Amino acid sequence: MATLDSVGRTERPAGRPRDTRLDGAILTATVQLLEESGYAHLTMEAVARRADTTKPAIRRRWPSRQRLVVAALAETMGTAPTPDTGCTHCDLIEGIETISRAFGGTLGRRTLPALVADLADDPELDRTFAETIFHPRRATTEAALRRGIDRGDIRPDADIGLLLDVLASTTYHRVLFGHAPVTDSLAHDVVMMVMGGAATPRWRGHYQRRHSG
Repeated sequence: MATLDSVGRTERPAGRPRDTRLDGAILTATVQLLEESGYAHLTMEAVARRADTTKPAIRRRWPSRQRLVVAALAETMGTAPTPDTGCTHCDLIEGIETISRAFGGTLGRRTLPALVADLADDPELDRTFAETIFHPRRATTEAALRRGIDRGDIRPDADIGLLLDVLASTTYHRVLFGHAPVTDSLAHDVVMMVMGGAATPRWRGHYQRRHSG
């Protein structure tokens, strides 16, 4: 699995350790500029000015603008796994809210549609995006679903792959096409709809007893 330290990076020769504070400043500057002017207008030069560094310093870390953007988006989303609270629907809601918080505002709308278009023509960038953003978040939500099966909340015959697609697709769809907002209640609404079809009678009874009245 890729990490932020390896997203699109070139090999660094032995010598003085890299300044991780500068890494953070570069990623922060990238996110700020994406929110202000969007993906199409982002340049390495602008990031260098905002981060008070140089374009070569950025390229030593991320060899292309696209890979810098992927790293910045991954930093925004974070690496924390979907929590295990003992409450299946609570865990799933928190996992989907991670996507909503990262991409539901200006940053996602001004970045994801154009970046996704670039993925189609750049297999290496596509792989980097998948390994850094898509697969890690999907894997941690899958773990939450399987915990739900183990504790008897989700039917054991549930199609995990389909559930994962349904859980995340509403947020991505709204970010990519902009036809509806990513609301504060969206993650809850989607998870409860999914649980309406995938949950066991045990979970339904427990939920109804807990929330009746």
